Amino acid sequence: MTASASASDPFPGWDGSIAGARALQAGLAERVSLADGFVQPLRTVAGFDVGFEDQGATTRAAVVLLDAQSLQPLESHVARVPTSMPYVPGLLSFRELPALLQALGMLAAAPDLVMVDGQGIAHPRRLGIAAHFGVATGLPSLGVGKSLLCGHFDPPGPQPGERSPIVHRGETVGFALRSKPRCNPLIVSPGHRVSLEGAVELVMRFLAGYRLPEPTRLADRLASRRDRQPA
Repeated sequence: MTASASASDPFPGWDGSIAGARALQAGLAERVSLADGFVQPLRTVAGFDVGFEDQGATTRAAVVLLDAQSLQPLESHVARVPTSMPYVPGLLSFRELPALLQALGMLAAAPDLVMVDGQGIAHPRRLGIAAHFGVATGLPSLGVGKSLLCGHFDPPGPQPGERSPIVHRGETVGFALRSKPRCNPLIVSPGHRVSLEGAVELVMRFLAGYRLPEPTRLADRLASRRDRQPA
């Protein structure tokens, strides 16, 4: 059985409109769980990232599966699907999720934890791509963003592990995490079945000397390649 077997329709009842997408986000956000629901000890963790080719006509989703203890890559795949929606701020998952789910389906088995390059609940409607991915698949997920989508934060301290809350409309939706000295902080937020503090601790656990944690760092490298073959 492939990893995609557990994925449900990611856009239930969507009429294809922008207003309908925003309304669906609000509804799906109510299904997000912010309680840690991943197995312990973790056995596998998958990193996902998306790039584009053919002048944006093709969406390329990369997945790298790692052993959660050794951080050694176990599988890597690239899925390519026709891009079906233009970029609309706040609706990234409607553009990228079909390719991500196809990449998930290439894995031999579902990972214990998913890290997505993007936002979890640090999103205006609390359903960034990592949260949408988690709700659609049921997998524990979190978002590791390179830039802020919504809210504000005070700069965290300079040492790795220092963090400050990201607040949007009076609610903490994630943390700005200093993952490496002299580097901009990461925007870390839970997606689904991961807590706010748990998301930060998981990112710290999977750092290996770079700004990005290994799962999304390797997926980012694969997604941004100009060639058409996975590493």
